[in-house]
Amino acid sequence: MPNALTALLLQDDLNFLLTNRIPRALVTRFFGWFGKIETPLVRDLSIGVWRLFADVDLSEAQKSEFLSLHDCFIRELKDGARPIDPDPAVLTSPCDAIIGASGKIEGDQLIQAKGLTYTLADLLRDPELVHLYRDGRYVTLRLTSSMYHRFHAPHECRVEQVTYVSGDTWNTNPATVSRVDRLFCKNERAIVRTRLAANGALLTLVPVASILVASIRFHFLDVLFHLKYPGPRVLPCDAPFKKGEEMGWFELGSTIIVFAPAGFELAPGVETGATIRMGRPLLRLP
Repeated sequence: MPNALTALLLQDDLNFLLTNRIPRALVTRFFGWFGKIETPLVRDLSIGVWRLFADVDLSEAQKSEFLSLHDCFIRELKDGARPIDPDPAVLTSPCDAIIGASGKIEGDQLIQAKGLTYTLADLLRDPELVHLYRDGRYVTLRLTSSMYHRFHAPHECRVEQVTYVSGDTWNTNPATVSRVDRLFCKNERAIVRTRLAANGALLTLVPVASILVASIRFHFLDVLFHLKYPGPRVLPCDAPFKKGEEMGWFELGSTIIVFAPAGFELAPGVETGATIRMGRPLLRLP
């Protein structure tokens, strides 16, 4: 057991060094350019290498041929591949993910990883939201590079505002989340305020960018958030969504943090390390 533990720690250390002790922003911009190359040889080799190192399931994809590596990353799924839980009391997961820290917000403190915390104020930068979510509930959803990268409305809702926060591109994998203090508060992110039709509660989604994925696209905004996005930073919206309707996508795997006011409860099975698919129960309405 000690030898196995040592090997795991060394693997995590190597992972951290290889994905973070590099010019993160430069590598991210390069990958954004490279991933869109549509030359057949480049496309086929890059997709092949990606599938060699990641457990990618393309059998659910809407199409079997892709223009580029980027086109493959942001693939759409076949109709019915992600059934949406019909219970009106259930808020569903907006994406495929591995569940990280989750549960009750202790005052304004949240858990990032064992021994590391951050605050609502640092992440959201909005006193109104900090007050609203004090002692509320949160779920951290981590998308791996092999997962389906689009995200969807967890319930019937209306997007009221999106705030863009420029930042770094630290990796959001476990090796980095457990080492870099306040990582989510340092990375580029979007703060998406949604009003639930069921009870008028304000649910906030925070897509957080990561290395290789500093681009976030929303269907309802005619902008692409990326490292050189010039502004504006706060964009008022009035975009209605049905439960399970697609809202946008990441360019690669990353993280979405979901915030709900006090009174909401985590759905059964929502616990650290569990894998969840888009459309499955995440939270329950009060």
